[in-house]
Amino acid sequence: MKNLIVITGPTAVGKTKVAIELAKFFHTEIISADSRQIFIEPKIGTAVPSQEELAEVKHYQIATKSVTDYYNAWMFEQETLSIAEKIFENNDFAILVGGSGLYVDAVCNGIDEIPDIEPELRTKINTQYEKEGIESLRQTLKFLDPEYYSIVDLSNPARLKRAIEICIQANKPYSQLRKEQNKERPFNIIKIALNLPREELYDRINKRVDLMIENGLEKEVLDLQQYKDCTALKTVGYREFFEFFDGICNRTEAIENIKQHTRKYAKKQITWIKRTNDYTWFTPHDVKSIIDFIQENTSKE
Repeated sequence: MKNLIVITGPTAVGKTKVAIELAKFFHTEIISADSRQIFIEPKIGTAVPSQEELAEVKHYQIATKSVTDYYNAWMFEQETLSIAEKIFENNDFAILVGGSGLYVDAVCNGIDEIPDIEPELRTKINTQYEKEGIESLRQTLKFLDPEYYSIVDLSNPARLKRAIEICIQANKPYSQLRKEQNKERPFNIIKIALNLPREELYDRINKRVDLMIENGLEKEVLDLQQYKDCTALKTVGYREFFEFFDGICNRTEAIENIKQHTRKYAKKQITWIKRTNDYTWFTPHDVKSIIDFIQENTSKE
C-alpha cells in the first residue's frame, strides 16, 4: 500500500520547509495544495516556494494555470490523483502540502463535479449584490451553507457569489459538495496539521508581509492590474493594493490591511482543519516527531 502524507495548517506556519524535509527523508516528491500558488502570474503575494526550494525537491501543481483560466477543486482532485499515481510508480510515499482546505479535502475524500451555473441564476445573484450589497450575500450564504460561511472571506463578494451559485444550482451546501460516502483511495492517508502559538504565528505573518513588500509585492500587483477582475486575484495581498491604487485607502493602510486580513484567514484555516478530528497536530519545529509518527502509521500492506 502506498502512503500519501498530508501537511496542512495556517498560512506562514512553515508548511513548505517541513514538506521539503519530509520529502528528502522519504525520497519522494511534493504536490502543492495551494489554490493561489497554482497560478502563473502572481508569485510574491502567494508565497510561492523559492527557486532554491523548488530545486531541492520536485514540486507539482505550482504555476501551471493562468489567472484567466477557470479552475476548481474537482479539477484539482482529478489532476492531483493522476500526479500521485505517477509518483507512486517509484515511491512508497507522496506528499500533499498546502492550506487550501477544500483542495486537500477533495484529494482525501473526493468531491462532486461542481455544476455549470445557469446564466439566469448568475444574473440574479449579481443583481442582488448590486442592489442590496455585500451584507445581503453574507446572509444568503449563512442561510444556505453556515459551515462554508464560517470559513469564507466575508469581504470577498466574488467568493460569496460563487458559493451561493453552487449551493442553489447543486441544491446542496457548497461545503457538502462531496459524495455521501468518501471515495475509496488506493493509498493510505496520513494527515498532519501544523500550528504555532497565536502570537508566534501572527508575528510570522506580519514579518512575511513585510518581506513581500520588500521583495516588490506592490509592483507585482500594479503589473497585474489588467487581471484585477479575475477571481484568482480577489484575494489577500492583491485586493488591498488594488484598493490603494483605486484611492480607497492609502499605502500604509493597504499594508496593514494585508496583515490583518492574513491573520483572519489563518484563523479560518485553523477552524476548517479542526472541524474534523482526523488530523494530528505538531509544530513546524517537530520534524523528527512527525517522521516518527509517519513511520508508526505507515501502511505495511
